[in-house]
Amino acid sequence: QVQLVESGGGLVQPGGSLRLSCAASGIAFNQYTMGWYREVPGEQRELVAQKTISDTPSSMWGRFTISRDNAKNTVDLQMNNLKPEDTAVYYCNAKHSLWPTRYNFWGQGTQVTVSS
Repeated sequence: QVQLVESGGGLVQPGGSLRLSCAASGIAFNQYTMGWYREVPGEQRELVAQKTISDTPSSMWGRFTISRDNAKNTVDLQMNNLKPEDTAVYYCNAKHSLWPTRYNFWGQGTQVTVSS
């Protein structure tokens, strides 16, 4: 059974930082591109950052940094200088590097709220 369990969300003031973590089980972690997406009610889920099996990172914003630990089966998202528009539910995603459509898994999501 595949499980992606996110943690680290919460309420933070503008300009603050949060670190999200995702622990994966039930998959061959080193065969998956790991990513973080976010979703605001009424809008499409959007990619925040991802890291491939070759450790190539991509991030939509320089304020966000993704890292993965293949030994621990975890992927983290460090978010700095947070803005109110970063408020969203953040989802961990695992996508197989060869069969991304067939093997595509999501966590349950963690709420991030940026507000003073």
